[in-house]
Amino acid sequence: MEENKYLGQAKISKLLLKFSIPCILSLLISALYNIVDQIFIGNSPELGYYGNAATSVVFPLTVIAMAFTFAIGDGAAAFLSICQGRKDSRNAHKAVGNSLLINLILSAIFMVVCFVFMDPLLRIFGASDSTINLAHDYFVIILAFIPAFTTGNILNSIIRADGQPAFAMVQTLAGAITNIILDPIFIFVLHWGIKGAAWATIIGQVLTLVIGLTYILRSKTFRLEKSSFKLNLQVFGNVTKLGISTFITQIAVVIITLVANISLAKYGSLSEYGADIPIATMGICSKVFSIMINIAIGIVVGAQPILGYNIGAGKNERVRETFRLVISATVIIGVILTIVVELFPDLIINLFGVDSELYLQFARLTFRIFLLCVTFTCVIKVISIFFQAVGEPLKATVVSLIRDIICFVPLALLLPTFMGVEGVLWAAPIADVVSIIVAIALVVPFLHKLGHHPTIQKTAATIQKSHPGVIITISREHGSQGKKIGELVAKQLGIPYYCKELTALSAQESGIDQEYIKKVNSNDGEQIMHELYLTTSPAKYAIEAQDAVLHKIAEQGSCVIVGRAADYVLRDTPNLLRLFIYASKEFRVKNVMAMYDDDEKEATRNVERSDKNRAEYYSLISGQDWGDPRNYDLCIDASLGQAKVAQIIADLAQR
Repeated sequence: MEENKYLGQAKISKLLLKFSIPCILSLLISALYNIVDQIFIGNSPELGYYGNAATSVVFPLTVIAMAFTFAIGDGAAAFLSICQGRKDSRNAHKAVGNSLLINLILSAIFMVVCFVFMDPLLRIFGASDSTINLAHDYFVIILAFIPAFTTGNILNSIIRADGQPAFAMVQTLAGAITNIILDPIFIFVLHWGIKGAAWATIIGQVLTLVIGLTYILRSKTFRLEKSSFKLNLQVFGNVTKLGISTFITQIAVVIITLVANISLAKYGSLSEYGADIPIATMGICSKVFSIMINIAIGIVVGAQPILGYNIGAGKNERVRETFRLVISATVIIGVILTIVVELFPDLIINLFGVDSELYLQFARLTFRIFLLCVTFTCVIKVISIFFQAVGEPLKATVVSLIRDIICFVPLALLLPTFMGVEGVLWAAPIADVVSIIVAIALVVPFLHKLGHHPTIQKTAATIQKSHPGVIITISREHGSQGKKIGELVAKQLGIPYYCKELTALSAQESGIDQEYIKKVNSNDGEQIMHELYLTTSPAKYAIEAQDAVLHKIAEQGSCVIVGRAADYVLRDTPNLLRLFIYASKEFRVKNVMAMYDDDEKEATRNVERSDKNRAEYYSLISGQDWGDPRNYDLCIDASLGQAKVAQIIADLAQR
């Protein structure tokens, strides 16, 4: 945990430079794939804005593939990181193998569906009679190599999680540079037209895949084998849960692109610009927009580990300072970019080629209106990721969706009925204004609360030296009296007992705040998105701290440990006795009613919620099912009585 403590001690500006710059560079390199083709296509006399309109139509379809890919890749990377933390080599290689297998299956399904329904799909996303053939030619080639594209991206995420972000950046950079070199050769020298742009793209993607495959053969924390590719729904289920937020984000891109293209095609055809000019200009504007957003995202993603550790450590002023620096940098960059776009749009537009004065006229409108409030957009994205970093996934989800789905989509459908095709453009700044108000309304009270953190009495605890012998771990259903039974067992055997003490010990060892560790282990129902919350950075720091303390306790000799998935964390410890205490729901509800003075309805709700949270925590830690008899040496019914159950366990331990 010493490396983590560095995040709570070093100068924040220095930490931000260290973590954010590589993130920004990686995101900008990735964005090159989306923008290079359009620059060369737009400058081709044979293609022009028709070519850009065609690639803009294809883009949302590739984003659908990217949604599954990035979800699987990010989920696999997150699960691999968890496996590394718990030294779980058994599930690590399965997570990678299953992710690659499922990706290939989904890619194949996507290919078949798109090949069968290609023209109707392209029409839905805005292809006109003038662009349908170009879009078809481009998409056929891109689609044929979708498995290479998706697999390369998943490997990139896995390589970063394996502790090699520099190699992952080189992998992406190699593909992007290849694309940049081949585009002018294929388009201008060989005159392959839009097919040349597609071939340049997929050759770059294949190179990215090949480089990724060479790394996987010598990965650091896992080794692939035949069993890695045997489908394990439990392992892949954990991967999917961790990647769902990425999937939602990518699908949101598809939805807003689809709605925008439909409105642009419909109302553009009723204007002097026609259907193709609005779609083409929106396509290049979206690519420029993505570069702007990626800079802001790179800044705050780099800040995630800083925010995550310090919120967990209770160092709220460092959290506030980090947020201030991130927002300040974002606003400065956003304002500079806005000035460039508003005053000198032609500098950007001309990079993509200009076919007519009419095209240039609408392109200027698109850049000046659509990107008018891009500073707000950047701040909104930063606040969303900030909430994710500090363990507030519900607020992060609200801020993330408010701009794109809740505001932009209905506005893009409604405004053109009054304003014509320009209404689609005005949907963006209006959505930005509404969304920034919501984002600020959520983040200001949160920051204010951080600035007025109440003084909390800290509990001291020590790890007790014990004699060699059995280490007893007790998992229990809520209301089964497992804590009391554990105390009785420890008393009979004359060995240390650990339950609530683990919170104080973990705090002392890691620097994480006691209240935060308590929050991670609580079952009070305050976390509406509990399972997602457990995967946030601060929660993972707290879980790592507890795991480290459990190992230290086990090194001191015989003891009783209740909860914290200790049976799994200490699975390689000699003389480990793993117990699960259960009872009928009726028995447990009555106990909860007696202990907490709850009525029956409230007690039942507390039992169900607590057991659900414990199952989620155990699944995250172990990748296994909580309460599965195969994970324990003994499962025992608490309704036998506290004293009798404790005696049975003590007798077993002594034998």
